[in-house]
Amino acid sequence: MKNIHLLLALFSISICFGQEEEITIESIAESEMKSATQLVNFVVNPNTLNYDITYHKLEFTVNPAVYFISGKVTTTYTALANMSTITFDFANELTASSVKRAGVPLAFVETATNELVITLPATQSIGTSDTIEITYSGVPPVNGFNAFTTSTHGLNIPVLFTLSEPFGARDWWPCKQDLNDKINTIDVYVTAPSQYVSVSNGIEPEAPVVNGTQKTTHFRHNYPIPAYLIAIAVTNYTVVSNQTAGTAPNQFPIIDYVYPESLTTTVQTQLLQTPLLINFFESVFEKYPFHAEKYGHAQFGWGGGMEHTTVSFMQNFSRSLIAHELAHQWFGDKITCGTWKDIWLNEGFATYLAAMVIENFDGAASFISEKTTMIGAITYSTSGAVYLTDDEATNVSRIFSSRLSYNKGAMVLNMLRFKMGDALFFQGLKNYLADVNLAFKYAVTANLQAHLEAVYGSSLNEFFLDWVYRQGYPTYAISVQNLSGGQVKLIVNQTQSHSSVTFFEMPVPVRVMGAGGQFLDLVLQNTENGQVFIENVPFTVTSVSFDVNKNIISKNNSITLDGAAFELEQPIQLFPNPVSSLLSIDMPSTLLIEKALIYNSLGQIILQTKAADSWDVSALSSGVYYLRIVTNKGEKRLKFIKK
Repeated sequence: MKNIHLLLALFSISICFGQEEEITIESIAESEMKSATQLVNFVVNPNTLNYDITYHKLEFTVNPAVYFISGKVTTTYTALANMSTITFDFANELTASSVKRAGVPLAFVETATNELVITLPATQSIGTSDTIEITYSGVPPVNGFNAFTTSTHGLNIPVLFTLSEPFGARDWWPCKQDLNDKINTIDVYVTAPSQYVSVSNGIEPEAPVVNGTQKTTHFRHNYPIPAYLIAIAVTNYTVVSNQTAGTAPNQFPIIDYVYPESLTTTVQTQLLQTPLLINFFESVFEKYPFHAEKYGHAQFGWGGGMEHTTVSFMQNFSRSLIAHELAHQWFGDKITCGTWKDIWLNEGFATYLAAMVIENFDGAASFISEKTTMIGAITYSTSGAVYLTDDEATNVSRIFSSRLSYNKGAMVLNMLRFKMGDALFFQGLKNYLADVNLAFKYAVTANLQAHLEAVYGSSLNEFFLDWVYRQGYPTYAISVQNLSGGQVKLIVNQTQSHSSVTFFEMPVPVRVMGAGGQFLDLVLQNTENGQVFIENVPFTVTSVSFDVNKNIISKNNSITLDGAAFELEQPIQLFPNPVSSLLSIDMPSTLLIEKALIYNSLGQIILQTKAADSWDVSALSSGVYYLRIVTNKGEKRLKFIKK
């Protein structure tokens, strides 16, 4: 996966900002979950499941100096069942002043459970569409999700920004915020004092309109989008729009909205990374999903960033943060996790793609260092799964756990890549992104597993059970022993940090080294405890290392080399030979057979057993055969004749 051209292109940029502190995964997670770390009793609102939204016209009037919003939301929807009312998620702190259908007022009520319930003039039949217009205003909730924020920057310049993930969209507009519906198209109109610049998703199809002291900026987004990814921001931004990305005919502008005081030479240099990162992700996966519109960033006040579709909100412009939020445009925005239990499909991917940037731009040693950091964060605690329980999916701090959703999710992807190999792993991800049933829609973990299995050709069920759905990690104890004849014996044992997993099946990487600087990387297909491997090594092993490239989540591992070299003791013989029915072996009592295999003259395995000292060969046809025994002191190949 090396990309020399990208590496060289980024080198000159890296010199300029190399001393800038890269933002941590913990900071990114903190921003994406915001300060709503309390347990929230949020479940899918069953009252919003009977319709599908196809269009929103969102008209907001705001002033970044005033904590207040007024707006009009026009929603076109299709009935999924016969319905006499329609319900929107709507914070109790906001007040609807009117609801209309085709200009005619409708009755409505605001419930105590953050709902706006509208009575339709007649029962609407399943499959039919209609449009509702809601006018509202109010002071958004100041506790809870902090989805709507006013603050200052620089010399007390007012700034307003929103961040609705996971459950905050209802705090500033009437919406349907469950993970079961994407709005096909949105038009966003932001009216604010004319001295400010407004930001939202998509493109500006027309110039802003100034009316006295107010300015209205129109944005249009023509791709499906969930409510939590819709966002606005308003302040005295400097607009930087001198870059493009993508390859013809799919080129698109990069538009950055930066606080004037932040637009230093360093930041301007950092912004030059964006097209390089876009081109890298396009080369690995597919073209930027929203190439018909734009990509860019808007500076805001939360630490970290948020992947609002086509315009990520950013605290700063470090490469790690740009890479993480950009990666979400594929994994999180194009394909969105179908439940909050599957949040790793958003955050694990974005974290791993940012690590891949390190791999491809900075080299293998830096990539290993990044994985080492992630493994250390994951194994800080002995419990915790990537996939959330129902209860955990209502806890914002657990949804956005940097240890589990981000770091462990990322390392699970790395282990899948290691297990499957690069070609199959990345092809599976390309197929996942291209699936018409998932693209610009929602996915759950089973969808990803199915696509990876389809290219791998084997079940990954055991892997997903152990590493995604269950908890903890293994600790490996490996012993290595030189044998005669250029062979090495390895015995692999493991213990598990959590009782939910009885054994972590995983290819285990071991590096063996010789006195002359030779080394050989072995991958042991470890499926059981105490498993013995006899490997051909063309030198005497003098030292050994476990997982030097940090491809497995594990902790407190040990690997030892027994200095003694063993010769298989003689005599060892088979009898009777030739044999008619029962073949037996005569060998010293110090040898213990761990595995035996019988081959025909073509080298095909005819019979395989574990510990045994005799074998029924009566069913074999006449001819020459070979018995290979694997013992506690090496292996031996013996010839016998079946009469």
